[in-house]
Amino acid sequence: MDSDKPSLPLIEQREIEARIVGPLVRAFAAEIGEVRTLEIVRNLIRELARNGGAELARALGDQTLESFARGLDRWRENDALEIDMLEQTSSKLSFNVTRCRYAEMYKALGLADLGSSLSCERDYALVQGFNLDIELTRTQTIMEGAACCDFRFRLREPAKPEG
Repeated sequence: MDSDKPSLPLIEQREIEARIVGPLVRAFAAEIGEVRTLEIVRNLIRELARNGGAELARALGDQTLESFARGLDRWRENDALEIDMLEQTSSKLSFNVTRCRYAEMYKALGLADLGSSLSCERDYALVQGFNLDIELTRTQTIMEGAACCDFRFRLREPAKPEG
């Protein structure tokens, strides 16, 4: 078995995590309040995602938008996401997620209200960890009730020296 390849598809890993983390989040929310609990959870998820983005860049060997696009395969394993690719260049990556089995999984587990915090919250931080010059814009998600998730990545222009 290839030791570099994850042994579980990501959606299965997220389900295992959700079955543990979901009840913990609910228990902490009951003790310290939902607002504070979700603030802590989101901060932790973002930190983990930034670290994951940096690890992804190391694993892929570079930090280009093209490499990031290749890394999407991990999130799509087992048909976890259905993607409509709109644009893919060296400076832009635009696609819509038209089916999200992650959202379906959180709903099936009774954790639909936590799905955004546990899953979608990762996206911006993952990109930051991967390459600070890549910007993500997303205005809607299936997890929050939209028909699709609209992912728009672009490589920022390098800052021009003053003078």
